[in-house]
Amino acid sequence: MLDLIRKKQKTVIIKIVFWAIIATFVGTIFLVWGKGSDQAAKGGDPEVAATVNQTQITFRDYQNAYRNLYQFYQNIYREQFSTALVEQLKLPQQAYDQLVEQALLLQEADRLKVEIDKQDLVKSIAEIPAFQENGVFSKDRYLQVLNSQRLTPDEFEAAQLRQMRVAKVRTMLQEGITASDQEINDEFRLQNEKINLEFLRLAPEQFESRVKVSDPELAAYFTAHREAFRLPETVALRYLRFDPALFAKEVTFSEEEIEKFYRRHLDRFEVPEQVKAAHILIRVDQKADQATRQQKLQLAEKILAEAKSGKNFSDLARTYSEDPGSATKGGDLGYFPRGAMVKPFETAAFNLKTGEIGGPVETSFGYHIIKSEGHIEEGLKPLAESLEDVKTGLRQEKASQLAMEKAMDAYNINRKGGSLEAVAKATGLSIKETGFVGREGTIEGIGDAPEILSAAFGLTPGELARPVNTPQGVILFTVKERRDSHLPELAQVRERVVEAFRKDRAGDLARRTAESLLVELKAGKKLADLAKQGGYQVEETGLFARSNGDFVPRIGNAKDLTEAAFKLTNAAPLAPKVFDLDGRYLVVVLKSRQPADLTTLDAAKRNQLRDAVLSRKKNEAVDKKVKELRDQAQIVIAPPLQTQLGGK
Repeated sequence: MLDLIRKKQKTVIIKIVFWAIIATFVGTIFLVWGKGSDQAAKGGDPEVAATVNQTQITFRDYQNAYRNLYQFYQNIYREQFSTALVEQLKLPQQAYDQLVEQALLLQEADRLKVEIDKQDLVKSIAEIPAFQENGVFSKDRYLQVLNSQRLTPDEFEAAQLRQMRVAKVRTMLQEGITASDQEINDEFRLQNEKINLEFLRLAPEQFESRVKVSDPELAAYFTAHREAFRLPETVALRYLRFDPALFAKEVTFSEEEIEKFYRRHLDRFEVPEQVKAAHILIRVDQKADQATRQQKLQLAEKILAEAKSGKNFSDLARTYSEDPGSATKGGDLGYFPRGAMVKPFETAAFNLKTGEIGGPVETSFGYHIIKSEGHIEEGLKPLAESLEDVKTGLRQEKASQLAMEKAMDAYNINRKGGSLEAVAKATGLSIKETGFVGREGTIEGIGDAPEILSAAFGLTPGELARPVNTPQGVILFTVKERRDSHLPELAQVRERVVEAFRKDRAGDLARRTAESLLVELKAGKKLADLAKQGGYQVEETGLFARSNGDFVPRIGNAKDLTEAAFKLTNAAPLAPKVFDLDGRYLVVVLKSRQPADLTTLDAAKRNQLRDAVLSRKKNEAVDKKVKELRDQAQIVIAPPLQTQLGGK
């Protein structure tokens, strides 16, 4: 998906997408780049992010380009869009590359003296849907959209002109490109030729039990990797806990405070829409045949008719219902909100009027006859009905406030002397102590408290820290002891060292075993025989095509493996090397090859492939020219932008 989006970014399809969301951010990278350059020329932000020959790209240009790319992908992926995806897409590099490409192509347009007729410019703007009303260009709409993006018509038209000049250069670079019949046949083979691989996957965990740990080897390993076992800086704390429950009896509040708390926390007293229902279930196994389903449905319809004729619904439920949880209660399910039941049941139950009987409703459980016995509209629980909950919440809130006040008083009185003992004596609280904990650890007796740890590592021993509110209460604390980060002795971290040693040696053993198997296969041994001898499992990918890209079924993304696999033949089926995939080692053999059947390549498919080949070759022609221009160009990147691009 990512590759597809990247490949099509420069095509008409993506331009259409950009214009479709023009109300959100006007135009494409061409537009943003143009605007930034115009502003720089007018004496705007002079800060230069990069220089391409004589063209300056400002940081504003770059930031706008990055933001537009970000919004573009966000519109595509929606809820799947994430920080991890941003990193995978390399958006900073994409934004920079596109700005450089546009600068180079505009310079090429200048060299080739590419001009755009004014009437063509006007026509291109008039055809942009965002500027039309009822399919016709509207000047008012045009000015409104530009104004919403803080653009003047001159700025936009200059940017559109640049975009059209770049598009014309692209067209010129693509002139004369054709797709031959042989290229179409090759593309068809590329997409339809399939192979099936057999492979052994040797993982380190398969060999950990074989690793023998001797004291001399462990000591040598520890000495070589001691820095990896460095112990972090840690602190041990002494603290007092001001528990709000201790101060609850001191809390008082007025009627006005009760009303304010209720209004501030209305979300706590929201009542969702609910229905009260009873049902009769005629259970149907999901694997049941059609005859059985029909028989069950007829029974459900018979019971429904009896219920609607006036027979007691509870009695019918006790007699017929196959829901053991509700049958003994006459089918009663009580009140429930939306989302509590399977969708078909919920929809039917909420559509019934109180007292009404409906069905049969089919769900994954079977057929239901439903009776509505009550309905509660969505709303707020009145203060009078919520009074005890409000008082409880208000008392807890004020007790927490009081606990913080007491702790702050103690802190202010004693912070210069730093005496936790004095606070303990004055308050009657007992001092507790923790074990040593790192900056991201869990504090003994307190739990996860990053605010406490953040403050603790800035304290000197004996210095009081400001109180911190936690779920366990308000904590007033000091550092009892600090241990600097240091290299440990082997005895202190022996278990960790043994675990790391086993994994390291197991990885080596897995790799060496895979390489040994490859040698034996080259000598004529069979994969199945070697697997049986070593107790390994032979796996198969199943048939897959080159059109999968770098993805290999049951293996994952493996570019080197994919390239090697399609070069294998029945005469030479063994892949020439062991493939390392994230520390797992694969020995691969071609099991079968399914050639592409050219007899299935009809005229329609041939035309589709011709378009695909032409599109690829045209894009390659532009990319080749851009690479030539880039290799010849003088490009200077400012250090801050280099940092954003990962130091490139």
